[in-house]
Amino acid sequence: MASSNDDRPLTVLAEGKYLRFLSEGGWEYVIRPHSTGVVVIVAFTPARELVLVEQHRVAVHGSVIELPAGLVGDTSALRGEPLETAARRELIEETGFEAQQMVELGAGPIAVGVSSEVVTFFHALGLRRVGPGGGDETEEITVHLVPLAELRGWLAERQRAGRLVDPKIFAGLYLAAVSAAEAQAGTGAG
Repeated sequence: MASSNDDRPLTVLAEGKYLRFLSEGGWEYVIRPHSTGVVVIVAFTPARELVLVEQHRVAVHGSVIELPAGLVGDTSALRGEPLETAARRELIEETGFEAQQMVELGAGPIAVGVSSEVVTFFHALGLRRVGPGGGDETEEITVHLVPLAELRGWLAERQRAGRLVDPKIFAGLYLAAVSAAEAQAGTGAG
């Protein structure tokens, strides 16, 4: 048993290869002990297509349509990896696209009742194709390039076909739109 920052008792209930299940003051949650965060990338091709990925997710027993994303610093070779570096790496690995620029859009917790995980959104600008994508040797990722004007209908069609849609798609699009509007107005950093 360990102690949390505010002296509530902290107990490790179980530990797997990638997750640690904790109880803190009677509240149960999971952490990723070998990762320092998650990056989520909003990327558009020069033809104004949103870059999405699809992969089977065991936890929900189905295929999920998502923005490209990945863990930060999750292997010994990547310890201390900056968030932007992870975003660049994951974008190439999952989609085959490289970004000329990455603009941080915002960060926050993703499942506050069950996980300590914090995601950081990036807007990938100046995309160019540099590889096939599809993920690393442990992943089977399908890349989708969806014209922005057709996105809502395209996602609805996928849902009717039994796919799940990650709501971070909508959060990422909102953050990218706000950032672009601020940049256009000269009020933001992006």
